[in-house]
Amino acid sequence: MSEQARGVLEAARQSLARWSKVPLAFSPSESQQLFALTLVIGGLCGLAAVAFHLLINLVSSLAIDRALAAAGNAWIPWTLLVPTMGGLISGAVLQYLVPNARGSGVPQIKVAYATPGAGLRLRDSVGKFFVSALQIGTGASLGREGPTVQICAGIASRIGRAVGLSPQSLRRLLPVGAAAGIAAAFNAPIAAVTFTIEEVVGTLDQTVLSGVVVAAAIAAIVERSVLGVHPVFTVPREYGLEHVSSLLLYALLGLIAAGLSLAFTDSLLALRRWFKDTRRLPPWMHPAVGGLVTGALAVVARIGFHAQGVTGGGYETLGAALSGKLAVLVLVPLCLFKLVSTVFSYSSGGAGGIFAPSLFIGVTAGGAIGALDMAVFHHTEESMGAFALVGMGAVFAGIIRAPITSVLIVVEMTGEYSLILPLMIANMMAYGIARHFRPTPIYEALLEQDGVHLRHDSLAESLQGVRLSEVPLDHRPYTTFTPSTGLTTLLQALSEKNRQEVFPVLQAERLIGVITLVDLMTLGAQRDLEGVVNAADVMRPPIALRPDDDLRAAFETMLAQGVRELPATDREGRIIGFVDETSIAHATMEARRRGS
Repeated sequence: MSEQARGVLEAARQSLARWSKVPLAFSPSESQQLFALTLVIGGLCGLAAVAFHLLINLVSSLAIDRALAAAGNAWIPWTLLVPTMGGLISGAVLQYLVPNARGSGVPQIKVAYATPGAGLRLRDSVGKFFVSALQIGTGASLGREGPTVQICAGIASRIGRAVGLSPQSLRRLLPVGAAAGIAAAFNAPIAAVTFTIEEVVGTLDQTVLSGVVVAAAIAAIVERSVLGVHPVFTVPREYGLEHVSSLLLYALLGLIAAGLSLAFTDSLLALRRWFKDTRRLPPWMHPAVGGLVTGALAVVARIGFHAQGVTGGGYETLGAALSGKLAVLVLVPLCLFKLVSTVFSYSSGGAGGIFAPSLFIGVTAGGAIGALDMAVFHHTEESMGAFALVGMGAVFAGIIRAPITSVLIVVEMTGEYSLILPLMIANMMAYGIARHFRPTPIYEALLEQDGVHLRHDSLAESLQGVRLSEVPLDHRPYTTFTPSTGLTTLLQALSEKNRQEVFPVLQAERLIGVITLVDLMTLGAQRDLEGVVNAADVMRPPIALRPDDDLRAAFETMLAQGVRELPATDREGRIIGFVDETSIAHATMEARRRGS
């Protein structure tokens, strides 16, 4: 072979080698894959949520709506039969095919997100799609929002596994799917973001937040493109705080909302425990009991009060209450009937959520207090609609325990911004009181009832609740100064072997200030200040810890001051030792050992 031919071949080989590296250079990183998948998941979840919504409407028109519209008195047996049969069929499918599709779906997501390497099966999401549509469409007093969250999170998890994402990245996709589901179900993308952060993630994780925001926005766009740009509930007029005197009754509404929230949560957990323990009926028949109770209450509501809304999500009746079209003699029994029917529908093992029922309970309770506002203060009839709107958020805050979401979701679902002040007052009262009497939120209580206890692995959560008195202090010899200590003596500390980072300044053996190692190094470059400055001139305010301080606060104080140790003092300000990084590390490992 000639030299010229060899040169051509070598040039071709080098060129081929260079071009063979191009695909590697342009192969996307995992973060880029996550962003692309977020866009895909947002769109698919939006479509899935819309399809779920339309399927429920279809089943409802063929089942419970037709039963309620039956001629003559035939509607009575049909209203009893349809929810019962829907519960019976759903119970059999849940028992033998998709047991993980029970409940609302939010607890399942919390477990999957909190458990490293876990995920959600697409099979369970598909089962949730059809079983929930069947049960809600046949009249069970459950909502579509919780199931939508599990359906969409399952889609996100399946897509992540299909492309081979790492377990950590797969975990980050779960809240992305959850946010997309909430945004499409409620037509409320902002509330979807806050709910996902409050309830699923638990902390403001920056690595998750961007994906959650993008997916919620895309899902909402898809939902609005198909179903139209409009709030879920149409309010006939703009409600506002027209009378300051009404704030007293808004506060009362917060108290009542807290009571209803506790009654709902406690009765749901107690009845669910009874169903789990009873052997009088096989488990697959339990949802039929919930359906029968719901059907019976729907019959009583229609005969006794000429009202509907006990079955299904009750959105139409909810909208009427927001418009102030229901009398107080109808609102009060509807509130109680909805609470009881939802407790039976959920506790008996059905597949559906508690979002919509909690909104319904709040609207009817709020409307009743609005009637009281009219009677006591002689305000206009718009009070009933305004109080109904505020009650909707207050009961949601008390039951779901997502206080920020409870405000935003009402604003986005109704398009009303003028009642922010009473909404915040009632919501925070309901949330605070409910949390005081039942610290464990509903979803975690449901998991604990099933023997599942979520782990909290963040450093801050591990340290929270650990007192400084439980941590061994460092009692090594340490250098201290007095306020009159001069520059030369101060700088001698730089040559000492113990290499402290924080030097206490004491007066009468009590801490009055601190000087850090960085402060001394800065003074070392200004020796001409001898005789001009002393410790009192350069010391910082006293930064110390007390035995009853929370170790999380101690850790955050260290971070804020940029030091790796801090003195600990007694109540009189006398130093009892030092807390350093080693103490924090030992406390963290011990707290996590106890937690696991």
